[in-house]
Amino acid sequence: MLGRNIGDEADEPVIIDLSSMIDCVFILLIFFIVSTVFVEETGVKVNKPDVGGASALEKNSILLAVTSEDKVFYGGESVGVQGVIGKIKPLLSETPDMSVIIQGDKDSTHGIVQQVHGQALLAGAMKDRISVSTK
Repeated sequence: MLGRNIGDEADEPVIIDLSSMIDCVFILLIFFIVSTVFVEETGVKVNKPDVGGASALEKNSILLAVTSEDKVFYGGESVGVQGVIGKIKPLLSETPDMSVIIQGDKDSTHGIVQQVHGQALLAGAMKDRISVSTK
């Protein structure tokens, strides 16, 4: 009932229909959930060395971390150097041009970072899509 006259019955209840507003809220919620891009962090804190001209982190990339104790992490899980291929090969088979970013701690052994780089190449990552992250 849109309008009331003074002489109308006062006992008649007023009903507000919110179904169309709830529909709009759910449509917006679905839109934002579908369009959100999630960046998966490595799960460990890495103290990266300072290097001038470092590029920004890409949205769709595989992040590997090498800690100061020379442990290799992916998605918060310790995978070791030998576990790199098993973790990233399925991701690279879905998206072959996906970037692989190795976050090497400044106190980690250079050889371990290079071994992770080699394992990423063996897993099928493109040579020009593998990088070592710095500050």
